[in-house]
Amino acid sequence: MVLQFLLFIAFSFEIDSMAIIFPEVLFWFGVVIFVIGAFITITAALQLNFNLSPFPSPLPGSNLIENGVYKFIRHPIYTGLILSFFGFAIISDSGYRILITAVLFLLFYFKTIYEEKRLIEKFPRYLEYKSRSGRFFPWS
Repeated sequence: MVLQFLLFIAFSFEIDSMAIIFPEVLFWFGVVIFVIGAFITITAALQLNFNLSPFPSPLPGSNLIENGVYKFIRHPIYTGLILSFFGFAIISDSGYRILITAVLFLLFYFKTIYEEKRLIEKFPRYLEYKSRSGRFFPWS
């Protein structure tokens, strides 16, 4: 959690020496990726409702959500954040922010390994759910 928070803070800064000038078409690609990511994040958070927790362990009394975006992706909030950060990095012509996004992706990958162990303990049918959904993308 602390590293995730620090990466969010680091993303808000810019290092001019790592600026990249992307072609204008990539600017619009970045906008689309950012909007898709924001939509996925908001939708997934709303679908979790009272099951949403800032910690990687399920809340007491929580339910396993397997519908909506969760039907296809097990960690759509992470997916949405990764896409939003990547899209914004492109919009802002920032190699530094692309690097922070890559580190965030790695952090989320390892965080999901821990999180899924907790989910399997709490929800025995999680293994079956895991077999038919992707970690961050439907095909992953």
